[in-house]
Amino acid sequence: MLTAVSVVGDSMLPVLRPGDWLLVRRGAVIRPGDVVVARRPHGLIVKRAFRLTEDGWWLESDNQQAAGRQDSWDFGAVPATEIVGRVVLRYWPRPFRRFPRLRG
Repeated sequence: MLTAVSVVGDSMLPVLRPGDWLLVRRGAVIRPGDVVVARRPHGLIVKRAFRLTEDGWWLESDNQQAAGRQDSWDFGAVPATEIVGRVVLRYWPRPFRRFPRLRG
């Protein structure tokens, strides 16, 4: 099952920007390096799965200098039951594609 989420904040720059829309595969197998969505008491977060520990997934921001960023350095490992799914696609804004000029 797929679900959509929107990125808020700068913690995943330069890979993801505020306002990006993502498709998330719920219940997908997670591997280190995957970008995931997890439940936290204040809402959903988008982070990179760093490693699986006995307490759950260690999740990190790509941009550790982002104002207000929070990840496992702040709250510890996130239980696997709190991982919503793996990001499979950024669908908005559409990736820039350059097409060759047509000459008449």
